[in-house]
Amino acid sequence: MFFDTVRNNKRVVQVFLALIALPFAFWGVDSYVRGGGAGADLASVGDSKITQQQFDQAWRVHQDRMRQALGDSFRPESMNTPAARLAVLNSLVDQRLLLLEAAKGKLGASDEALREMIGSIPALQENGRFSMARYQSALAAQGLSQAQFEAQIRQDLTLQELVAAIGDTGVAASSETERILAIQSEERQVAEFRIAPGQFAGQVRIDEEALRKFYDENGKRFEIAEQARVEYVLLSLAARIGQTAVKDADLKDWYESHRDRYQQGEERRVSHILILAPSGESEQAKARARADELLDEVRKSPARFADLARKHSQDPGSAGKGGDLGVVARGTMVKPFEEAVFSLRENEVSGVVQSEFGYHIIIVTGIKAARQRTFAEVRPEIEAELKQQAAQRRFAEDAEAFSNIVYEQPDSLQPAAERFNLKLQTSDWLPRNPAPAAVASLGHLGNARILAAIFSDDSVRNRRNTEAIEVAPNTLLAARVVEHRPASVRPFADVKADIQAALMLQGEAALARSAGEARLAELRQGGADSVAWTPPRKLARQDARQLPPEAAKAIFGADVHKLPVFVGAAAGDGGYVLYKIVRVTQPERVDEARRQALQREYAQILGQEDFAAYLAGLRQRYRIDINKAALERKER
Repeated sequence: MFFDTVRNNKRVVQVFLALIALPFAFWGVDSYVRGGGAGADLASVGDSKITQQQFDQAWRVHQDRMRQALGDSFRPESMNTPAARLAVLNSLVDQRLLLLEAAKGKLGASDEALREMIGSIPALQENGRFSMARYQSALAAQGLSQAQFEAQIRQDLTLQELVAAIGDTGVAASSETERILAIQSEERQVAEFRIAPGQFAGQVRIDEEALRKFYDENGKRFEIAEQARVEYVLLSLAARIGQTAVKDADLKDWYESHRDRYQQGEERRVSHILILAPSGESEQAKARARADELLDEVRKSPARFADLARKHSQDPGSAGKGGDLGVVARGTMVKPFEEAVFSLRENEVSGVVQSEFGYHIIIVTGIKAARQRTFAEVRPEIEAELKQQAAQRRFAEDAEAFSNIVYEQPDSLQPAAERFNLKLQTSDWLPRNPAPAAVASLGHLGNARILAAIFSDDSVRNRRNTEAIEVAPNTLLAARVVEHRPASVRPFADVKADIQAALMLQGEAALARSAGEARLAELRQGGADSVAWTPPRKLARQDARQLPPEAAKAIFGADVHKLPVFVGAAAGDGGYVLYKIVRVTQPERVDEARRQALQREYAQILGQEDFAAYLAGLRQRYRIDINKAALERKER
């Protein structure tokens, strides 16, 4: 989806995305290009409402993202919790707060930024260059007008500007950076002595009773999971679309019989001056009076419209452009605004027009007459649509017949494969309960319903076909067990030697640790240092990942005011390591690039904190009401 490309553009402010995960809905001062949603409100932010329609859109996006992240492990019913729905609603509240502040601060994205953003979307490019044909086709597929889509992108860019203005204000003081850098750059010279578990070989005795006890208490470690190999067939709409062809004559016939669908309506280039209408009768009266004053100025000198818009318009999206809103079409604006726009002649100025956003003074700067889009322009759209329709009809018919055949001829999938020209495929061994990390590698066979059907009694004992199961939208799969391995536990005799080896290693590791801890205690108490230490090596905090976590914690957590200092830690191989810290130093010179990188990282952290505090402050300044009863109804 080309929307995802827009959302993931590298210019999106990362600190903001970390705090608000949902895309912005069509809303805000720029939203005079469309009407609001209908239905009961789920929340209000000041005088602004968040409707059920807007919440449902955000919830669908949230579910889609979870589905993409979890794959076949996604279970929508388990995600549909009151806490999850409240979190999505709170994200919408945060977005609305930012939109209100953007409007108040007259922030807006330039036409140049808008063009650059849209032109950079790969899905809208052909041979590396922006393609208007692809742009129009993509918008049609999404059910959007050009004005609607560009309004949304402009809104996103505006909010990015607001977020950047706050998130980029984090300033890391040089003194703080130096202090952190000094801690990170500190080097400790450390010698070590390793006590290996192998030194205690032969000192551990494991009797038969201990082996048997371990086997009895750890039976699951010796289980062999139930497994099956299956043959299966897959019927999908995607494959049917690829197999579907449409004749040129049919495409032309469709075009001729649906010419009205490909009429591009009249479009007008519009500029306006907006005076926001605050709540309260007296304030609204002042706003109307101000709009009347500006209208008088415009009518005295229409050529000054752009200058007056830059100085006085309260629409952050267009004021900086002299009030220019670009090209608009019917059906993309709120009713009062649209009626005024399409009643004017070119270069004619309207009276004061009132909408839900305030008071507008409008001028039409250009008129583009309606025209019929040519067959060549719309051929790709028609072909895709007719292929989809034909494949959908064929798939609907095939799906029912496919389900019937695999049920009525349960001893083989060959008849279904031959009837629908499908490949009969064979799987590797499938576990009954695969680990979550392994589910994706199983593809459609990792679907929970398919696995349950495969390992059902009828499938395993009678080798009957499973029912046709929808494993993805418009994708059916039927399987048949060809080989089965029941779950079992390996006999004690088969695993006895492995248990004995494991218990021997455990015993040797315990002796190594005990010996190491005893020697460490002696050294700390001032005992003779007769340990054969390795030559000291320098270790820095930023290199701590080269050490086992327990060792790094011991070395860099030690008090080094009086040297030498002795510490110890368990080794990954079951042994124990003694460390002798003999010297602590600071490097003479720290790489400037590293210093700057640290300062930027620290500033980003401060910026995140500032932004979180800014959002918290907005929540205090605006009245926010959550309709919990309505949200609970949506949850049910």
